[in-house]
Amino acid sequence: MWYAVTAIVALIAGGVGGFFIGVMYLRKQMEKMQSDPEMLQRMAKQMGYNLNKQQMGKMQQMMKNKKFRP
Repeated sequence: MWYAVTAIVALIAGGVGGFFIGVMYLRKQMEKMQSDPEMLQRMAKQMGYNLNKQQMGKMQQMMKNKKFRP
């Protein structure tokens, strides 16, 4: 009986911990992208977009104005 309760609690704790670690990793990557135009260009190409210099400038400006920390 206690094994089942321990397993369920461990599963829930692992899921919650993994979620928060994933969110922190994603925020860190987004902050890196703000200052690295090559990374932004790569991300856009993966999504199927080809950005010119004007579009890249707008995208960088939008990223700089966005706050990734709550």
